[in-house]
Amino acid sequence: MIRRAGLLGLIGSWAGLAAAAPPTVRIDGSSTVYPVTEAVAEEFQIAQRGKVRVTVGISGTGGGFKKFCRGEIDIAAASRPIREGELKHCREKGIRFIELPIAFDAITVAVNPKNDWVDHLTVEELRRIWSPEAQGRITRWSQVRPGWPDKPLRLFGPGVDSGTFDYFTKAIVGKEHSSRGDFTASEDDNVILRGIAGDRYALGYLPYAYYAENRELIRPVPILWKGHTKKPVLPSPQNVAKGLYQPLGRPIFIYVNAERARQRPEVRAFVEFYLTHAEELCREVGYLPLPKKAYELGLKRFRAFKTGTVFSGGSQIGVSIEKLLEMETKE
Repeated sequence: MIRRAGLLGLIGSWAGLAAAAPPTVRIDGSSTVYPVTEAVAEEFQIAQRGKVRVTVGISGTGGGFKKFCRGEIDIAAASRPIREGELKHCREKGIRFIELPIAFDAITVAVNPKNDWVDHLTVEELRRIWSPEAQGRITRWSQVRPGWPDKPLRLFGPGVDSGTFDYFTKAIVGKEHSSRGDFTASEDDNVILRGIAGDRYALGYLPYAYYAENRELIRPVPILWKGHTKKPVLPSPQNVAKGLYQPLGRPIFIYVNAERARQRPEVRAFVEFYLTHAEELCREVGYLPLPKKAYELGLKRFRAFKTGTVFSGGSQIGVSIEKLLEMETKE
């Protein structure tokens, strides 16, 4: 009897521990969206006082959508709109989603602070550097612009599962995934940051928030898009807000599994918290928040469980805040 009572007590303790384990909201995807999502997750968990756990992974936008469409996560973080192939995969798996823009980013082209020759780059020069035809051919700074040093051009950028890679190649080269392959690639933007910071002859691109948090380590390069701007434009929230930083300004998103939001109050509570606090937390991590009206529209759509996308699929170049608001209002 004593042994049985002890065993029953132990089973009861295990059951109590299992019952005490908080529900988990699982998020994965874009490293661009990670800083603001992680900030929201931290604040949400503090507000919930341990009642809900939130995990935030970084597998890249493409990697996040793969997990999302397989039903492995509740929310996908994306630095571009969902693609047609990903839409098809979600439909095949019965995954319906709510698309929510949460901020604007400025993809930042950067060099090492010791680089004293690059004052700006044109979109045409970036295209010449990053196009597939440049592989093995454009390998020195002197080949980019006459007068620049005859030194090796070492390139760093996101990997192929990254939405930043998708967007940059579409905006600069003209087609998603159209890029030279001989560069140091990573889905972790901190790897890109360290690569540029550690090499005087480095050039790379990464989300603005990673520069904003590490201003002493890398130097942003002003970009000139001939026919669109009269002079080179630096990446900044102000220039993105004015629609000046093109073609590298872009909206970023979260995609919420609609059924999980319906059935699980912790998912619903997290998304509502996200949309309510995104404005202040975006500023904290260096991104440009959307106008208050955009978050109100997003909250309205989320509460109505309105599914689908307002985009035609994949990276959309030149989407300003005004255009995004117009798309959201019409939807």
